[in-house]
Amino acid sequence: MKTNLITREGYLQLQQEHDHLWNVKRPEVTKIVSWAASLGDRSENADYQYNKRLLRQIDRRVRYLRKRIPDLNIIDYSPVQDGKVFFGAWVEIENEQGDIKKFRIVGPDEIYDRKDYISIDSPMARALIKKQVDDDFVVMTPQGKKEWYINSIEYQKTAK
Repeated sequence: MKTNLITREGYLQLQQEHDHLWNVKRPEVTKIVSWAASLGDRSENADYQYNKRLLRQIDRRVRYLRKRIPDLNIIDYSPVQDGKVFFGAWVEIENEQGDIKKFRIVGPDEIYDRKDYISIDSPMARALIKKQVDDDFVVMTPQGKKEWYINSIEYQKTAK
C-alpha cells in the first residue's frame, strides 16, 4: 500500500499535471478524434484509433489524479527535523567500497522520472528514518545485507 505523504512541490506538480491534461491536452485530442471520426470509416482510420486510445489514457490518468490528490498529506519542512533523516530530506550515503549516493526521500507519487528521489516506502528510506550524520545503517536487499554510512542530511526549505 502506498503512503499518502507528499512534498509541497510534488503536490503542486500533480495539480499542474491534472490541470494540463484536463484543460489543454484533453481538448486538443478531443478535437482530433472528432475530426477523424467525421472522415468516415473508423475501423481503418489510424488518426481516430490512435487519438481515441490517447484520450482513454488521459481520462484514466485524470481519474487517478482526482482520486489520489485529495487523499495526499502535504509534509512541509520543519526546523525540528534538522540533524535527522525524515520525509523530504536530501541524504548523501556511502558504502565500504566508496560508492556515494545522494537522493531525496519523498512520497511514492513523486519518484517517477527522477533518479535522485526514492520512495518513503522503500527499504533504504525505512532504514534511514531518524538516523543522523555519521550513523551506520543496514539495508536488506535481494543480494543480502548492505551497510551504509550517512555523510550529510539537508532539507529543502520551501515557502508555504
